[in-house]
Amino acid sequence: MADEKVISYPLDKIRNIGIAAHIDAGKTTTSERILYYTGRTYKIGEVHEGTAVMDWMEQEQERGITITSAATTCFWRDCRINLIDTPGHVDFTIEVERSMRVLDGCVAVFGAVEGVEPQSETVWRQADRYRVPRIAFINKMDRTGACFYPNIQQMRDQLGAVAVPIQIPIGKEDTFKGIIDLVLMKAHIFHDESLGAKFDTVDVPAEFLDEAKKMREEMVERLSEQDDVLMDKYLEGKEISVDDIKKAIRRATIAIKITPVICGSALKNKGVQMLLDAVVDYLPAPMDIESIKGKHPGDDSDIERKPNEKEPLTCFAFKIASDKFVGSLTFIRIYSGVLTSGSYVYNPRTERKERIGRLLLMHANKREEIESAGAGNIVAAVGLKDTRTGDSLCDENHPVVLEKLFVPEPVIWMAIEPKTKADRDKMSDALGRLIAEDPTFRVKTDQETVQTLIGGMGELHLDIKVDIMKRDYGVLVNVGKPQVAYRETISSAAEGEGKFIKQTGGRGQYGHCYLRIEPMERGKGNEFVNEVVGGSVPREYIPAIQKGVEEAENNGVIAGYPVVDVKAVVYDGSFHEVDSSEIAFKMAGILGFKEAFQRAKPILLEPMMNVEVVMPEEYAGDVIGDLNSRRCIIQEMGNRGHLKAVKALVPLAEMFGYATSVRSLSQGRATYTMEPHSYQEVPRVIADKIKAS
Repeated sequence: MADEKVISYPLDKIRNIGIAAHIDAGKTTTSERILYYTGRTYKIGEVHEGTAVMDWMEQEQERGITITSAATTCFWRDCRINLIDTPGHVDFTIEVERSMRVLDGCVAVFGAVEGVEPQSETVWRQADRYRVPRIAFINKMDRTGACFYPNIQQMRDQLGAVAVPIQIPIGKEDTFKGIIDLVLMKAHIFHDESLGAKFDTVDVPAEFLDEAKKMREEMVERLSEQDDVLMDKYLEGKEISVDDIKKAIRRATIAIKITPVICGSALKNKGVQMLLDAVVDYLPAPMDIESIKGKHPGDDSDIERKPNEKEPLTCFAFKIASDKFVGSLTFIRIYSGVLTSGSYVYNPRTERKERIGRLLLMHANKREEIESAGAGNIVAAVGLKDTRTGDSLCDENHPVVLEKLFVPEPVIWMAIEPKTKADRDKMSDALGRLIAEDPTFRVKTDQETVQTLIGGMGELHLDIKVDIMKRDYGVLVNVGKPQVAYRETISSAAEGEGKFIKQTGGRGQYGHCYLRIEPMERGKGNEFVNEVVGGSVPREYIPAIQKGVEEAENNGVIAGYPVVDVKAVVYDGSFHEVDSSEIAFKMAGILGFKEAFQRAKPILLEPMMNVEVVMPEEYAGDVIGDLNSRRCIIQEMGNRGHLKAVKALVPLAEMFGYATSVRSLSQGRATYTMEPHSYQEVPRVIADKIKAS
């Protein structure tokens, strides 16, 4: 094995992979088994016992969920695997987003009973956004209600994936005892008493031979459709070797033309070694993916960096984490060049250099100090004070800015205040650190009430942040009721005049403009257009009008919520040779926008959530009745194995406290997931109540 202190592993022997899925599909359990089989841990950690290595936060162990993505390094065969275990809960979607941004490959885990769930779709879309090749692992094949083929069909129908099984299960539910490898045409039968570490590789049992032959033929056929080399051999009727198939699967997987599907039961330790083999055989090494593209910070010209240690240093800071022992840790993906502890890196955003104090190889929340690491690796750096999530770090002589992270806007706000005077000073420090760590967590001050508001992706997200403030920073706070992040927009076009004229003895103020505003398509954002001709408003005052319009858009006219999806056009105005100034035109922009907004039939928008509830059939009536009382629009109803599933669109305002409600309606047997869908108009009766409050 290579010297551990200088990480310079051959690029073709590195795999940067993530494990992503819906809640409870078994991501962390799969990660724990991987650590056990690769010799990273000597005892298997269990999520349900609170002993999982990757779920190291107290909050994760108590709740049995993953909150923060944990990174670790392990070895399988002759490869170094940098592994990131990501959360499944939509409230922590940024953890998946930033992990996908720096990964080369991904293992998407699906529960054999539940199949494709809403969060599976979200994770799949995130992987599509960053073009991450993936393998699908159908987990929990030993559970009652487990099925294999219907789940593959679901992947094809709901995710649009070209799902190609390269393994099939031997038995299912309590008769699940092994896996047939369709590439090798061999069966792996597991020894139950050996924690799955021992298995026999034998010929395919006679009763499964016909099915295995049929599925192998289908696999080769589907591969041929996606791979020209294999197609030629297939059409000419030539012998197709195991090596030919493996190479074709690898090429098609890396090109995102297919998704190989494998199966097992991570909890019962069946199939994890084959999953590791598939990661090494089929997921890309850093050199297999496209060169990273960026922009020059000076002139916006395109720059390409190849995954090579000889190229200039190019890194991406994808996560900031506070650590009790070393302070702030910055997780970095190295795309090219070599990063050395004690060296300086340049940050184009701040236009300053920073020194890397120490470099660490992470193993969940434990660490190992290293001197340097080359292209293709994921490491943590200590000592970077001004670096934020999504910053590019590079060589000062070869600056480059990489693509930014996609960060969703908060959908929920909550007022907080310190309990004591001592907590007040500590609170701002704690909030500052939490903002640095999590880009979806926001803090603002309400101008009218002077309250501090925290915003996030859901109730659970904010609950966890308040809990972290209490435990990690010793800050006690009082929490207000959650508030919905409403938005304001318009339903028709209108015009307005903004006139700001003040005479005060000496030099006065004069700003005057005419604005036209028009509604835009939902989700398009705001736009500002200048259509002034003939110099009725001098060019230098147009940016001031734009600033005024943007300021007015921050606090709408109906109830003071941000304005969205409005196009503002300045088309005329007048000025005064002496009295006109930028401040006067900014004020004119504010006044003109507000007047036009009042006339344009303003409406209030509220966040709608995609909600899916899965429950035993006998509780379906009560659960659906409760959803209907929450202004829900039912999208579809269906069966999920022996359970009923309901998909609906529900306003976020009606979903507070739903977790308790759905538990009591179903004696704790229903589960639900919720994720942001879109903004839609608030009914007039409810809008009037919001305005009054």
